[in-house]
Amino acid sequence: MSEREMAYRLIDQLPPAKLGYVIGYLQGLAAEEAADDAYCEQLYQAYLQDEDEQKTDGVPLSDLKKAWGMS
Repeated sequence: MSEREMAYRLIDQLPPAKLGYVIGYLQGLAAEEAADDAYCEQLYQAYLQDEDEQKTDGVPLSDLKKAWGMS
């Protein structure tokens, strides 16, 4: 399976509410470096407008390492 096919499969598994993040990320990858600041600002504004109450919940790095199988 190619990386492109793998990406399509992963996108198909995402809930609609998260597709905006994927689209924003892909747009950023496709943008020229001169547009990088504008892309970052767009992500920041999207984060500020996100109404998810858990967006500021932190996760200790040690917990993430365990979850990702890292020591």
